[in-house]
Amino acid sequence: MDFGISEELASMLAGIRDFVETELYPLEGELLENGFRASIPKLHALRQRVKEEGWWLPHLAADHGGLGLSLAEFGMVSEVLGGSPVGHYVFNCQAPDAGNMEVLLEHATDHQREAFLEPLLAGEIRSCFGMTEPENAGSNPIFLSTRAVLDGDEWVLDGHKWFTSSADGASFCIVMAVTDPDAHKYQRASMIIVPTDTPGFELVRNIPVMGEAGEDYFSHAEIRLTDVRVPKENILGGEGAGFAVAQQRLGPGRIHHCMRWIGICERAFDMMCKRAVTRELSPGKPLGHKQFVQGWIAESRAEIDAARLMVLRVAWLIDQQGDYAARVDVSTIKFFVANVLQRVLDRAIQTHGALGITDDTVLSYWFRHERGARIYDGPDEVHKARLARKILEKYTD
Repeated sequence: MDFGISEELASMLAGIRDFVETELYPLEGELLENGFRASIPKLHALRQRVKEEGWWLPHLAADHGGLGLSLAEFGMVSEVLGGSPVGHYVFNCQAPDAGNMEVLLEHATDHQREAFLEPLLAGEIRSCFGMTEPENAGSNPIFLSTRAVLDGDEWVLDGHKWFTSSADGASFCIVMAVTDPDAHKYQRASMIIVPTDTPGFELVRNIPVMGEAGEDYFSHAEIRLTDVRVPKENILGGEGAGFAVAQQRLGPGRIHHCMRWIGICERAFDMMCKRAVTRELSPGKPLGHKQFVQGWIAESRAEIDAARLMVLRVAWLIDQQGDYAARVDVSTIKFFVANVLQRVLDRAIQTHGALGITDDTVLSYWFRHERGARIYDGPDEVHKARLARKILEKYTD
């Protein structure tokens, strides 16, 4: 493994880092106080600048208007963008759009590309992904209650979803629905593209998370589908392929998440260190002189560096051998980095004292929204069990 980078990539990373720090960090106060929609004009202007710099769609191949980076290289970009709550949005590589783009590029028909993918790549629209249901355990996506029945040339969908992130403001939703309840458990569900203005598609609410109901890009929505009718050709990847396509989507997606979390860790670490040397407990005695604060700093530095190397190794493995070869490693980094993220944020907040739990810094926002890192895309316990089973196979007669 060689994690050395080219001069071209190093220069691009430096440029992106400077852009994020000088253009995006100053927006945080406005975003936290007024919400996403109030900042849309500024964010769209910044998106245009990203296009002009040639940084647009950093996760995609050059053939599709992206930067043509390997997964490991994009991971390094994702870390830098993670330092801002809107870094990925401004570069058009945000979840869930990034995963939806990759799925559409792989499986979309010509009509689906024209109607849904091309506007998404251009940043003209946003999308969402409807899989998790309140009535069923999200950790086991095999069990779904949402149904899609073929009626002539239309799919008729009925169901209930939640944590359909960014549904508020999205133009379409890729919905996981059971199309053949009698099929093998991994072939019961299909993915169907549902425009959000279709009659019967209802955004019930933006779910409050830790007391905060986000809006638009920052939302986690509850939706209902009642007699929703879409054309037969809106199925994505073929009937019964929903589970397989979802699994294909998750591997690289977890690399994206983990590197974004490491970017958050680095930002929180920087804020913690600055606070430690500037906050005086008494004249001439900064907080950083306390041994327990030094311990937090040392532990955070070691954990962040270890997490980064783990993730880059798995990204390298996927680049070399594909998603399947790295399936257990992806589980490992998912729970490991999510826990590093939580510990680093907690230490940074504690170092800031009462200031840390206010919205005068971005730390409390991240602490609220990223607690879910240990739950979404599979809870820690599922990933740990998967890793342990794989290890114990070597010890089983």
